[in-house]
Amino acid sequence: MIDNSELKLRRDKIRALMEKRDIDAALITCNVNLLYTVGRIVSGYLYLPVDAPAHFFMKRSHMPEGNRIHALRKPEQISGMLDAMGIAAPRRLMLEADELSHTDYLRLAACFPQAKIENATPLIRQARSIKTHYEIELFRRSGIMHAWAYGRIPSAYRPGMTDRDLSIEVERVMRQEGCLGIFRTFGQSMEIFMGSLLTGDNAGIPSPYDFALGGEGLDPSLPVGANGTPLRAGQTVMVDMGGNFFGYLSDMSRTFTIGQVSQKVIDAHSVCLEIEEEMMYHAAPGTVCETLYDNALRLAEQHGFADRFMGTARHAGFVGHGIGLEINEPPVLAPRMKQELEEGMVFAFEPKIIMPGVGPVGIENSWLVTSDGVERLTPGAGTMVPLG
Repeated sequence: MIDNSELKLRRDKIRALMEKRDIDAALITCNVNLLYTVGRIVSGYLYLPVDAPAHFFMKRSHMPEGNRIHALRKPEQISGMLDAMGIAAPRRLMLEADELSHTDYLRLAACFPQAKIENATPLIRQARSIKTHYEIELFRRSGIMHAWAYGRIPSAYRPGMTDRDLSIEVERVMRQEGCLGIFRTFGQSMEIFMGSLLTGDNAGIPSPYDFALGGEGLDPSLPVGANGTPLRAGQTVMVDMGGNFFGYLSDMSRTFTIGQVSQKVIDAHSVCLEIEEEMMYHAAPGTVCETLYDNALRLAEQHGFADRFMGTARHAGFVGHGIGLEINEPPVLAPRMKQELEEGMVFAFEPKIIMPGVGPVGIENSWLVTSDGVERLTPGAGTMVPLG
């Protein structure tokens, strides 16, 4: 269980941003934000005043009442209960406008007719982007477990498998090693199951989802990842499974080979490792996100892989992204992204190149921004690993 001092620290980060925007209170009800501010998935509402203790209003009985935890049947009761406790009605109230349904947003706004409603989502995501010491330790532990599970992947391979067969075995290994399975993403247009495994030309098939690489998938209802391609000698296999061991998503990709691959494939993989080394040299507090993307693209172009970098038929518009309770948090390492890295941010960096007829090569690791650089959170070598 997360102790109260950690939860207060997280809430105070949100409060500090609220104060800068002259916002009186936030009403938080979406799962990820409740997990961040309450420490667990709960059914109810956290009322967070800018200058007073928070109150939790519980819809279902899985937390004992008392200590500012109150039972209720419907959100319309909240304002009356606050008034009875002598808590002034907010002038400006934040709701999670980017995450609530339209109906829920209107219903909650109507509970506070006197308040001007502001969008809480960008502010809370900003607060979450700077990790606490507690969160960073969870990332470190998750990275070790993630890498350990990946070390078992070669033993999961059997000749005659398809990418689907191997994906199932990798998912089983991940779960055996403690992965919780759920892979949370921000936004209704993003969804995936645990991660993806790509090989052959399927790696170049674009997906409607905004991931680094796509894949056709097994069904139009989930068009990403493995599509049943047989695994054959001369192919590469990229495993990109989310490492959710403690609620926080470490991100890690490794490239595996089946039999011998050409020198061109080896060279392409080496370019991705060079791009990662370049990022490590430049990334630090104050580094502009766009700079890291531009450096990556420049190196891919210099080595003649620009047309295959981060896709073929369609190129991903980023080379890295923030991670946390969701897999797509700020910052984003992409063109025109002027945001600067800050100490305590955690991001995934994933330079990848697709080799036609062979499959993807490249690497992805999770990184912590420290006071003077970055720390890798997902251990292990970046060299290609043979299967079988």
